[in-house]
Amino acid sequence: MPERSPETHVIDYRAAEQLLSARDPRGAIRLLDSVISAHPENTAARLLRARAFFLSAQLRPAELEFQIVLEREPDNAFAHFALGRTLERANRPDAALRHFRLAAALEPRPEFLEAARFAPDRGNGDGVVGLDDAAG
Repeated sequence: MPERSPETHVIDYRAAEQLLSARDPRGAIRLLDSVISAHPENTAARLLRARAFFLSAQLRPAELEFQIVLEREPDNAFAHFALGRTLERANRPDAALRHFRLAAALEPRPEFLEAARFAPDRGNGDGVVGLDDAAG
């Protein structure tokens, strides 16, 4: 395998973003694994990998990555929201609600307020706003 450089990791990160947008979370995870191995402190890469784990239905790894992000950035509203979605999907609604409420308190975006049950349901017909809908 050729020598990896910081530039290669940036390229892998950007390619992983594209793969996630193209609905290939497993491909994104493969690229991000090497980035995070080389730069375990990179919170952005961990957040992207957590989203990829979530979208590939790997809920436990997603939960662990979101928790690492929140240990480093406890005021990251999106990470709280995404962890809430992960816990909700894992059938842990009480734990999910706690993170939805933290997300809404940190950043009162409509989808965060809705998930925290601070606003009426306006979702996509099924009452669920996804990670793609709230990202960014």
